[in-house]
Amino acid sequence: MRRGAGSTIVAALAAVALGGCGGSRQDVKEPSSSFPVQVVTTSFPASQRLAEHTHLVISVRNAGNHPIPDLTVTICNVTCTYPAPVGEGTSVAAFSQYFTMPGAASHSRAVWVVDKPPGVCSYSCRQGGAGADATADSNSWQRGSPLAPGATATFDWGVTAVAPGKFIVAWEIAAGQYGKAKAVISGGSSPCGRTPCGTLPVTISHAPAQSYVNDAGQIVQGSGQGQ
Repeated sequence: MRRGAGSTIVAALAAVALGGCGGSRQDVKEPSSSFPVQVVTTSFPASQRLAEHTHLVISVRNAGNHPIPDLTVTICNVTCTYPAPVGEGTSVAAFSQYFTMPGAASHSRAVWVVDKPPGVCSYSCRQGGAGADATADSNSWQRGSPLAPGATATFDWGVTAVAPGKFIVAWEIAAGQYGKAKAVISGGSSPCGRTPCGTLPVTISHAPAQSYVNDAGQIVQGSGQGQ
């Protein structure tokens, strides 16, 4: 399948290198097969404001008759198609844009700060880590266990907008980490052929999100009067 910026190629090379060093291949237990899925939900507000907290939610159902080994979602800038132009795909971190200043230590500049990534949020997550569902690829999150036939897995990123402008967040679904287990759309197609993928255009306004404290003492985003 196509993965952003060659993550499948990197995984395959890592597996081969490990096997060549006398260790067991990391992909040895991943089946070479296709697994039909239905993308139930892709939700991300198209209009946002600076400092506004929102959620990107992607829900995927196993539409086949066999467990999906390790459902994985990759988040890309503009496109997840490989090869992608410089600054797109996974050449920058998830929820970031390409920073063009010469000599910069990193070309990733955050558009959203991830406040709550998918998965259990333990100590590292509370300190800004990627969360329990993160993979070795910083742009990918995995379920971490097989998804039974008919079951649905939901990936939910809580994020806060920190840069104004117009952006495209791309996503792609895989059935495993190493490219052997492929997710395919059940009875349909996508811009990536049968590989589940899509894009979510977002405009972030310069005007910061308005917040107020309600009668219960909770901070609420939206219109209202502060206490």
